[in-house]
Formats: sequence, C-alpha cells, structure tokens
Amino acid sequence: MARRRRSRGNNANQQQNAPNRRGHAQKALREPAVFAKPTGFESEVPHEKLTITQARKGTPANRPVRVYADGIFDLFHSGHARALMQAKNVFPNTHLIVGVCSDELTHKFKGYTVMTEDERYEALRHCRYVDEVVRDAPWTLTTEFLKKHKIDFVAHDDIPYTSAGSEDVYKHIKEAGMFVATERTEGISTSDLITRIVRDYDIYVRRNLQRGYTARELNVGFIKENTYRLQNQVDKMKETVRTVEEKSKHFVNRVEEKSQDLIHKWEEKSREFIGNFLELFGPDGAWHAIQERSGRMLQALSPYSSPRGSPSSSPTRANSSPPGSPTSAAFRPSSPASPSARKKRAARSSVKAASTNRRPVQ
Repeated sequence: MARRRRSRGNNANQQQNAPNRRGHAQKALREPAVFAKPTGFESEVPHEKLTITQARKGTPANRPVRVYADGIFDLFHSGHARALMQAKNVFPNTHLIVGVCSDELTHKFKGYTVMTEDERYEALRHCRYVDEVVRDAPWTLTTEFLKKHKIDFVAHDDIPYTSAGSEDVYKHIKEAGMFVATERTEGISTSDLITRIVRDYDIYVRRNLQRGYTARELNVGFIKENTYRLQNQVDKMKETVRTVEEKSKHFVNRVEEKSQDLIHKWEEKSREFIGNFLELFGPDGAWHAIQERSGRMLQALSPYSSPRGSPSSSPTRANSSPPGSPTSAAFRPSSPASPSARKKRAARSSVKAASTNRRPVQ
C-alpha cells in the first residue's frame, strides 16, 4: 500500500509539474539559452544527490535533473543537435547544461577550429534543447566543477574518449554512476565536413571568387587566381552551349510535333475531300443522277431523231416545203425503204388508180 501511495504521489507530481515544464520549453524556444554564471549555480531548493532511478521517475518542477554535455561543437551540425536532443530527453524533467571549450584549450588538445569560440557559444545558445551554456569549459571534468554547477549527470556517447594522456576522460564519471550514454549519428561529423571541403577545395575557391571574394582573402596566388577565373569562363561557355543544345532539342521536338499534327490534319482533310468527290461524282453519286434525269427530259421533248449529218433532221425543216413543190419531191433525199414502207406505198398507188378509173365520163 505504501508503494502504491508513493507511485500515485509521483504521478500527481508529474502531472502538476507538466504545465511548468511546458512553459519553460516555450520560453526556451522564444529566447536563446543563458550563459552560466562564473560563480556557478545557486539554488533556493536544497540540491540533494539523485540516483538514475529517481531521475527517471521524475522530479518536482523546481528541482530538475541537471545534465551536463560538453564538446567543441565546431561547424555545429545535425549530429551535435541529435546528441543534445538525447541528453535533454534522457529524464522527464531535465535542465541541459552545455560546456564549450575555448579556442586555446581546443587548439592545444585537438587542433585548429573553423569557428571561433564566440561563434561556437552563440551556435549552442540558439539550439532549442540547450538551457544553459558554460563558456571556457574544462577539458577534463573535476569534482569542483561538478559541485560548482550542481551537475547530477554527464551525457556523452559511450565510446572511450582518449585525450590529454588519458584512455578515457569520462572514466571517473562512469565509475561514480553519473554517466548517461547517448548515441552518435553516423555519416556526419565536423571532420567529415572538413574532409569534403578539402577534397573539393578548387570548386569552393572558384565559387567564392565568383561571389566577389578576393584572392588575398582566399589565400590564393596570382597564377592560381587566373587559372581559376579561366576555368570559370570555360564552365560558363560549356553551360551556355549546353543551354543552347537543350533549347535546340526543345525547338526540334516542337517542330516535329507540329509537323506530325499538320500531316495528321492533312490526311483527315484529304479523306474528307475524296469522300465528298466520290459522293458527288461516283457511279451512285448525285451528278450521275442529274445526268440521267436530264437525258430522260430531252428524250421526252424530242422523240424523233434522224441520222447524224442529215441537214433535215428536224421535222420542222422536213415539212417546211409546200406539197407539190419541186423541193418536196425532187430534192428530198432518198433513203432506203423498208419492206413495210414499200407495202404502204404500193397500197396508196392502187387506191389512187382505182379512184381515177371510177370518175364519170364527161
């Protein structure tokens, strides 16, 4: 029962302290982290020693777990930020203190830095996970330094850090039970970034020359400067040629598309024209029907026809001479008589002779 009551009390404290933690986080997002006081941390609440078990269960809002993480943080990158994020979230209620070593100490034990110590301080102050920044942090943590800043735990990756004549500068922290491990981010580090710059040194020098930096600022000699500028001009010409080639290809493709479209439209119009022509002048077309109708009408209007070349082919000219005139009989063209015509002619002659014989004698 006592354990249940304590757990319920802890849950109640966590729920009660949640709004305070949220307010503190919102303030950290609106303002940069503060610098640690040279005299150390002063707390109104008694700073009692915490175990990892107690810290994981949660602490009151006025007694956050003070976690310390140190480093050089040169060319501050995502690997640094992820390590600090892990340190910030290792306990429910964490106050993250970040120690940044000075230029003098870093150049002595590790090497030359790209960013100055002031630039590195400011980079850490504007990281969302950082609550406090310690300037000129010691290379090896001492008991006096831990007590001065009321540090409960130290966060770092678990790989032994060999430096300053020690196989692992965090060995005594681990033995004291104050060490919490974070994980490194593979594929990104300050050394990797510097290696990329050194590998592509010529590219970055030419890039900065184009952007207006002088050869003196880039520590480049006269011959090297002109070589880089010539290379920049050659690259510009190549880029211009490449752009012209791309535009030419685009123009040719557009012409091909247009020509294909025109050919397609011409084929459609040709089919339409041929279809209309066949519909009008074909064997079953409208023109053939008109010709048939006009032929029938002409045949109905002129039923008699004479052989071609005859001067008296029309019945009007044949009947224009009066009966008994010389032209009616003497000048009528002779045509071969058919047997029926000869019979009719013979019948007329016999009737005429009979009528002559029957006249009375005067």
